[in-house]
Amino acid sequence: MFDLPSQTTDRPSASGSAGGPLGYVVGGGLKSGLRVRLTVPADTVQEGGFVVCETPRYRYYGLVTDLQLGATDPRFADEKSDRLPAAIRDALYGKTLYTTLEMYSTLLVDLGPDLLDPERVEWEARVEAGEENPGPKPVKTVPAHHTPVRPADAADVAAIFGEEGGTNFVIGHTIEQGYPVCLDLERFVKRSSGIFGATGTGKSFLTRMVLAGLMKTDVAAALVFDMHNEYGFDDKDSDRGTRVDGLKSLFRTKVEVGALGPGSMAGSNRPDFDVVLAAEEFTIQDILLIGEKLSLTETSAVTLNALERSFGNQWFGKFMAMDPTAEEFDEDGKKRPAPHSVAFWARQANVNDEAAKGLYRRLKPIYDKPYIVEKPPVDAVAEIVNRLENGRHVILSFGRFEAEEDYLLVSNILTRRIRDKWVKATETYKSGAGGAAPRPLVIVVEEAHKLLSPGLSRQTAFGTIARELRKYNVTLLIVDQRPSGIDDEVMSQLGTRVTGWLGDEDDIRAVLSGLAGRDQLRGMLARLQEKEEVLLLGWGVKMPIPVRSRRYDKRFYDEMRGRATAAAPEKRYTREEANRDLF
Repeated sequence: MFDLPSQTTDRPSASGSAGGPLGYVVGGGLKSGLRVRLTVPADTVQEGGFVVCETPRYRYYGLVTDLQLGATDPRFADEKSDRLPAAIRDALYGKTLYTTLEMYSTLLVDLGPDLLDPERVEWEARVEAGEENPGPKPVKTVPAHHTPVRPADAADVAAIFGEEGGTNFVIGHTIEQGYPVCLDLERFVKRSSGIFGATGTGKSFLTRMVLAGLMKTDVAAALVFDMHNEYGFDDKDSDRGTRVDGLKSLFRTKVEVGALGPGSMAGSNRPDFDVVLAAEEFTIQDILLIGEKLSLTETSAVTLNALERSFGNQWFGKFMAMDPTAEEFDEDGKKRPAPHSVAFWARQANVNDEAAKGLYRRLKPIYDKPYIVEKPPVDAVAEIVNRLENGRHVILSFGRFEAEEDYLLVSNILTRRIRDKWVKATETYKSGAGGAAPRPLVIVVEEAHKLLSPGLSRQTAFGTIARELRKYNVTLLIVDQRPSGIDDEVMSQLGTRVTGWLGDEDDIRAVLSGLAGRDQLRGMLARLQEKEEVLLLGWGVKMPIPVRSRRYDKRFYDEMRGRATAAAPEKRYTREEANRDLF
C-alpha cells in the first residue's frame, strides 16, 4: 500500500513559505486544472501564486486560480471546534477539515529519463541535435495522484521568464516570493501589444517603464503620440506629490520631443522641433474619420468624393480657398454664384449647392488650425522618419491641441505616411535592391478605442498595422482603459497584453479574448490590486502571470541612466541547484 508523506496527514504547517511542499495532487484534469490538497495553512497561499508540480519525468508550471475549503464530514465544518479538546481539534485540521487549491497548469518541461537509465544518453543526444523539444511547451498530460506541489523558486521563474540582461527587462516581481519577472523586449516588439487598466491604475507609469526598457535596450525605435504631455518632459505625480522624470530626462539626446503647431509648447517646456502639416496631406478618409465630430452626413461624403475628383490631393486647400457666399450679376441683372465661390464649383461638379456650403462651414475650423498650412517650412514626416532611422526616439506632444479631432487626424496622417516609408524600405530590402532592413518601429497610441473602434479600425492606419503582424517591421503599443471599445479583430492580433485592474466585465472579456485559460484567469484579473499588480498575458510571455510591477522611482531612474541596478536583491541561484537550464 502506498504511504503518503507524513506532512500530508498532519495539521497544516507553514513549510510552504520556506519552499517546501504546499500539498499534493488529489484530482483534476487538463481542462479543469489540478486539484491540490494543501498541507500548509490556507492563508499562506494566494490566488495567482506561481507553483510547480514535479514528477520524475516532467515538471509542470502553473498558477493558483482558486482556493476552496472542504470537509470529509460536513458536521465538523458546520460546528465550531473551539469547544473541543485541543488534541481532537488538531486532528480535525488536515484530515476532516482541509483546503484545496486549483492549479492551472500552463507549461511542461520534459526532464528526460532517469540519469541511470540507458535511454538517457540517447535522449540527450536528440535534444542536442534539436530532434526533441524538452520544453517549456504546452501541457498535454497530467501528473499522478499524490504528486507534491511546491512554490516556484527563483530558478523556476528564471527558467520561464529569463534572467535580467540583454533584451530581458524586469517588469515586476512575483507577488508571493518577490522573484524578478522579465519581459523579452525583442520578442515583445515583434507583434502589436497593449497596456490596459481602469483609470487611476497606473497605465502611464507602466507605459513609461516599458518605453524606458525599449529605449535602454534599443530593440526598436519608439514613436509616441503623447496626448496629455505625460511622457517627454518631467511631470508631477498627483497622488504622491513627487517629481516624475520624463523619458527625455532619462535618455537625453536619444529622445526628441516634438510639439504640434508652430511655436507650441510641450506642457511648460520648449520642444526640440515643431510639427506642421501641409493641407495636401489630408485625404477624404481622414476627414470621414472625424465625421461624427463634424456632424457629417452621407451627402457630405458624396461632396468630398467630388472634391477629390476635381482637385486630387490638393482638394482641401482648393476648397478652402473658395468663397462660400460670393455672387455676381449676370447680363439680366440676376444674381448668380461667382466663379470662385463654393456654389459655382458645386454646380459644375453636379453637387448640391447647400450641401457643399454646409461642408465648407464644417471644415473651415479644421483648416484654420495653426498646425495646418499650405506649404510647411519642412516636411514633418521626413524629419520624424530621419530621427527614427538614426537611432533616436520621438515623442509627439499635442500641447494645447487636446481635442479628439486633433488627435484622430494628426496621429492617423503621420502614422499612414510613416508606415508607407517603412513599407517601401522593407520591400526594397526584400527585393535585394540594396539597403538594410528598416529598424523595428513601435508606435504608441493612447486612448486607442477612439482610433480602433469597430466602426473606425478599418479606416485608420492603426487598424492596418495591427492586422499586419509586423510584416513591415512596424507594430503598435496601444494604451487604453476601455479595451471593450476596441475592435475584436484588432484585440485578437495583440501579441502581449499587460493589464492592470479592470472593473467592467466587458473590458475583462476583451482583454482575455482569444487566450487559452481565460475562464481561469478572469477572476484573477478582477481581483488585482488597483495600483500595484498587473497581469502579463499572451504571446510575449511564455505563460500568464500576475506580478507586482516595479516602481517608477529614483531607483529605476538610476538604472536607466546606468548608475545602479534597480532590481530588488533577489535570492540568487546556480544552475546546479535543480538542472533548471532547460537544456
